[in-house]
Amino acid sequence: MPRYDDVLVEDHLRELAVRLRGPARMKADLLAEARDGLLDAVEAYRADGLPGAEAERRAVAEFGSPAQLLPAWQAELAVGALRGLSLRVLALASVLVVGGDLTWRGASWSDGPRPPEGYLFLSASVNGVWVAALALAAAGLLLVRVAARSAHPALPALVRLAGVGLLASLAIGVLTGASLFGWSVGLWDAALTWPPMIIGAMVVGAGYLWIGRAALTWLLATR
Repeated sequence: MPRYDDVLVEDHLRELAVRLRGPARMKADLLAEARDGLLDAVEAYRADGLPGAEAERRAVAEFGSPAQLLPAWQAELAVGALRGLSLRVLALASVLVVGGDLTWRGASWSDGPRPPEGYLFLSASVNGVWVAALALAAAGLLLVRVAARSAHPALPALVRLAGVGLLASLAIGVLTGASLFGWSVGLWDAALTWPPMIIGAMVVGAGYLWIGRAALTWLLATR
């Protein structure tokens, strides 16, 4: 087993960086703050007459081992990842809920025969899923604010639960949305050439990728 009181500052920080998972900017801020604190301690020890290497060893030993530091830091990164995921879901879900109906207005097939009941149910389900995602994202942001003010031991589990709920709503939203799009094309050939449909598909596709990155960051942060 490595002895962390023999590890120099940069080695210590590199090990922390390798083992931490979460939002890149937040992780960089944590490590920068740790570096500043370690270097301040090194300077204090050197001012007391210790050689440079010994001063670093003392500073690292006093700072704490990865086993001591990582749980709290990783929990903080998980909260930050939930915040990023919630904000992105809130943004995309708002666009989909508000703009979903606009995709169909004025379409050449809108005055044609009524779609099958299953299609109408699926269409309503898509809206319902994204409304639920909006609610879950708002709950996630509220939980982030609570976590910033409290160290209650139940909060990590609640953060994980909120993230799982968001991921579930996203998975269902992607599945139902893709199914609705495929069914629409099957019912109306003109849907593939209808500009609002094309633009909507591009926006939704880009939004899924945008949210997918945040979802992956959250998964890594809570693994």
